[in-house]
Amino acid sequence: MPESVAGIALRDGLVFVARRKPGGSMGGRWEFPGGKIETGETPEDTLVREFQEELGLDVRPGPFMGESGFENAGVRFRLLAYRVEFNGEPAFLAEHEEVRWASRRELDTLDLSPSDRSLVGFIDRFESPERR
Repeated sequence: MPESVAGIALRDGLVFVARRKPGGSMGGRWEFPGGKIETGETPEDTLVREFQEELGLDVRPGPFMGESGFENAGVRFRLLAYRVEFNGEPAFLAEHEEVRWASRRELDTLDLSPSDRSLVGFIDRFESPERR
């Protein structure tokens, strides 16, 4: 089963999300940045590569948060979620049109991709109740 990985950055009670450019099956939807794990890569390697390619950010992968499954174009994927940290803000937006730091409550109102929506519950394990 192919695997993808998503990086979830938490800062001051907020969660980093990016909205994909229009077009394609997920165009205009919000997501946690990441991508498909390539042959020979670890999930952590993929996060470093994808954040650099898509956002110009140097991330530091942290702990594994959880996993879920999703289907894309008839192919079933395994989606892994890792906590990530980075300094600053994106240098550019290669595949996204907008990024933002959203509150946990705000995530419930954003048009998140279905695969990433399945990861939102993992955030609660890493954030204290007063931050939600």
